[in-house]
Amino acid sequence: MATAKQADVVVLGAGPAGYVAAIRLAQLGKKVTVIDRDVVGGVCLNRGCIPSKALIYAGTMYEKFSHMEEMGITVKGASLNMKKMIEWKGTVVKKLTGGVAGLLKANGCEMIAGDAKFTGPKVLEIKTKTETIALSFNQCIVAVGSRPTRLPGFEIDHESILDSTSALEQTTLPETLLCIGGGYIGLELGTFYAKVGTKVTVVEAGPGLLGGVDPELSAVVKKKLEGRGVELKIGVGVKSQTQTKKGVEVTFADGTKGTYEKVLVTIGRTPNSDGIGLEKTGVKIDAKGFIVVDPARRTNVPHLYAIGDIAGQPLLAHKGSKEGIVAAEAIAGKKTVFDVLGMPAVIFTDPEIATVGLTDTEAKAKGFTTQIGRFPFAANGRALSVAEPDGFVKMIGDAKTGRLLGVHIVGAEASNLIAEATLAIEMGAQVSDLALTVHAHPTLPETLMEAAEATLGHAIHIFQKKPTAGASPAAHA
Repeated sequence: MATAKQADVVVLGAGPAGYVAAIRLAQLGKKVTVIDRDVVGGVCLNRGCIPSKALIYAGTMYEKFSHMEEMGITVKGASLNMKKMIEWKGTVVKKLTGGVAGLLKANGCEMIAGDAKFTGPKVLEIKTKTETIALSFNQCIVAVGSRPTRLPGFEIDHESILDSTSALEQTTLPETLLCIGGGYIGLELGTFYAKVGTKVTVVEAGPGLLGGVDPELSAVVKKKLEGRGVELKIGVGVKSQTQTKKGVEVTFADGTKGTYEKVLVTIGRTPNSDGIGLEKTGVKIDAKGFIVVDPARRTNVPHLYAIGDIAGQPLLAHKGSKEGIVAAEAIAGKKTVFDVLGMPAVIFTDPEIATVGLTDTEAKAKGFTTQIGRFPFAANGRALSVAEPDGFVKMIGDAKTGRLLGVHIVGAEASNLIAEATLAIEMGAQVSDLALTVHAHPTLPETLMEAAEATLGHAIHIFQKKPTAGASPAAHA
């Protein structure tokens, strides 16, 4: 028989959306109960963002040690211990998840570890290791996230056929790896394995890598992948696979075959809206399985909210965290909505890609007359001094008003550089604001200032032809 309990506000899911919402609710005086079947931190801290970036950094360091002769540095005896690398990655994760658990406790949040599902609009059944709880609540935030999308015929066994989770737990280095899917997850993990010595093949059924990213940016990553010996099969799908003594034999849609020690399936993510009893609540779900929410992240059922991956695209941890703050403040009675102008996105390939705001195509579709400027990393002193000349900053401005519409970066530290651009867009800055702001020298952020100057037609460190009569001052450097 279930133990009956009562709660004020329940947060279902303790990932970067859920735990942020819980902490903000507690700050606002609410009594919060957090439920998660796993340790706190969700996919991001435990099986996604943090562990993958730790390994990507480690892989980058290993590759750099192996190719520093041109700087006059010879590193002898550098070797790779995958088991120890995975253990180190685990310590990074443990520190962060432990920190989050401590914050929840310090803010007075009650944590329940167990599987939960709705049995009614205001009741959750929670199965823990020791008991079943019938938890009644007044309000609830659903933050149950998403999972890797399955590919029929390529069932994940975590041995020879991997998903993103098991790809982060390999204690031995595979000689060959096939990444099915040329999106950000496949390319991030594929790049890591290529850096540490695996022969990597990427197969993408679509017309290009990193669908949705400006092709100019993905072209730089493509060239670097090919330079590392990564085989790219673009515009080709997979048909079937067979386990053999030599590995996994994969038949591609074009009739060709290849055998690989490991196969990594990364074709997207699916919202976890099934299996938690949402049908018992009356909450509306769209055709793709996402919960429909309003600007305050409230569902059609007034006491139920949804945030993070379960609430729709983009599936980004920082988007979920922001939604968590909005939902918490809405529950506390504050007038608040999710009205983000600039939602940054980062892809940790090599070089990195980071974007915020509109692309040129999107801006024109919205009726803007655009001006575009580009500034290459090869013309930046800091980039050259750290041996990172690949890539550029591309800036999109409104030719009529001068307003900054979008910034798209491919290059070293793009993940950090995008913050300045995000703030600028969020504040409604002009392109000239970035151009007029003095940037410290020599630094990578100077590329943003120079890209702004290029957009206005007067870049200093690249040559620009004068615009013809009547032409826009936009520059394509």
